[in-house]
Amino acid sequence: MGRRLYVGNLPYTTGEAELQELFSRAGTVESVRVMRDAATGRARGFAFVEMATDEEAQKAASELNQFQMGGRALTVNEARPKPEGGFGGGGGFGGNRGGGGGGGGRREPRW
Repeated sequence: MGRRLYVGNLPYTTGEAELQELFSRAGTVESVRVMRDAATGRARGFAFVEMATDEEAQKAASELNQFQMGGRALTVNEARPKPEGGFGGGGGFGGNRGGGGGGGGRREPRW
């Protein structure tokens, strides 16, 4: 298992310091990055946490997966590498990046 963890189903009010404190129960936390909407700055409900060792990452994943935070059960597992040649920004889930087809109706005709 790698040292980088994906943390999903976060309450939107969760910040980096709170995750740093939580994950430090499992070992040394090297970095925490709560993903935010570029336009609004609002948290998107997931984060990445990097632990110092593979063993600490494994411990954090096993102890904190399904951990209750703010009435939500966290999803904690190994972060998968970003796919090469993808949309370059979160796999097409970002705001108005195109390429997703449809998306709430057409605003102008395509000729």
